[in-house]
Amino acid sequence: MPAAPPHVLIIGAGTGGLCLAHGLRRAGISVAVYERHRDRAEGLLGYRVGIGPTGSRALRQCLSPELFATFLATCARPPHYFNVVTQGLRQTASFPLRPSADPVHTEHSVARMVLRQVLLTGLDDVVHFDKTFTRYEQRDDGTVTAYFADGTDATGNLLVGADGTHSAVRRQYLPHAVTRDAGTINIATRIPLTAHTRGLVPERVRQGISLIFGVGGMMGVLHVMEFKWDAQRVVKPGVSDADAALLRNWPGLSHDTTTDNINLIIWSTGRRFPADVLDRRGEDLVNVALDLTPNWHPNLRELLTRADPGSALSIRVSTSEPTPPWKSSTVTMLGDAIHTMTPGRGVGANTALRDARLLCDQLGHAVTGDKTLVQAVADYEAAMVPYGFARVAESLNRSGTSGDDRMYRPVVGRLALLGARGYFGVTSRVPRLRRRFVDDFHTYEGDQD
Repeated sequence: MPAAPPHVLIIGAGTGGLCLAHGLRRAGISVAVYERHRDRAEGLLGYRVGIGPTGSRALRQCLSPELFATFLATCARPPHYFNVVTQGLRQTASFPLRPSADPVHTEHSVARMVLRQVLLTGLDDVVHFDKTFTRYEQRDDGTVTAYFADGTDATGNLLVGADGTHSAVRRQYLPHAVTRDAGTINIATRIPLTAHTRGLVPERVRQGISLIFGVGGMMGVLHVMEFKWDAQRVVKPGVSDADAALLRNWPGLSHDTTTDNINLIIWSTGRRFPADVLDRRGEDLVNVALDLTPNWHPNLRELLTRADPGSALSIRVSTSEPTPPWKSSTVTMLGDAIHTMTPGRGVGANTALRDARLLCDQLGHAVTGDKTLVQAVADYEAAMVPYGFARVAESLNRSGTSGDDRMYRPVVGRLALLGARGYFGVTSRVPRLRRRFVDDFHTYEGDQD
């Protein structure tokens, strides 16, 4: 017999949690989301996240057709190349990426804050802001109650920890789960895209995603984000009538300040950074980035000087250790709350979206009576844990994402740098190897379901 639909409590209004909320609403399952930030404008900056086929499939399933179309309309121009350049902006390699008219089987360039606004759309009665989760209690009647710092509480049939790397849900539920410092630090900056800053970036770099191999183990990545609206939030000429209508009717555009920009991120082993780098803000943090890149091309350094100081962000990269199996119950987790990964493969958001889609599917089976709620959770976790931690391992093994990578060592680092540049250079120039690299790039994006 069909069971009464459960009421699901989601802790955290991040990418995975909000996608799950949409999917549950569409499935007729009651849901409430509790977010520690005070409002929809707080908590994230507009840095790029790549949404590949795995993430797009989840969004298409969980969002309404109109909201999925809005997601597509709010994406930035897709990258046409994957480039590898030196700190002097000399091109080592460039791989043309395959265009696709299919909205799912392609790589979407998305600003995190814009995606947040898309996913908040239509959830005004579901998302509760300024709710800092402190603990939960599981009861004998199968319910679970979440408690918040303001003295309030909420009770449901399932609690989902979607509260990120420093998950308070995970600390209580799986105290043995370990998240450790990967040993690298990023400084991310956002530079307004103007006629002048556009001219500082070579055309192929502007049209793609560019990995920067600097000497001394200082790495970087640069991508240009161009949207369908201008700095005044007016839809640009040449945008299709359908997309223009969606954007003009989308309330999220008025809540976000993201416009055309250049993302320039530098990273290296944490040993290279000042001990207090995570406490630094604004121009002080931008100056740290400049101090660490004295021999970079003048154009790259000028981009850093033109960065919006309020956008500068330092991040200590973390990674999860494989977690021993646990007994499933009325508490579960998704995304970074359970499998934090380095940005080495760029699939953290996609994996969180995959989690949301899978959990939504499994809870649907509980509603139809095919499974109990706890069995649905168990089946979700049985699939999520293997693929989630496989992505963690692959991301950590990516060159340069671990602070212990030989690229950061004093002597062998130079040889490792030359080897990496040589690999990309040869691969891009030999047609068979170039095709294999591009095939692997697109296959990796699409084989995660």
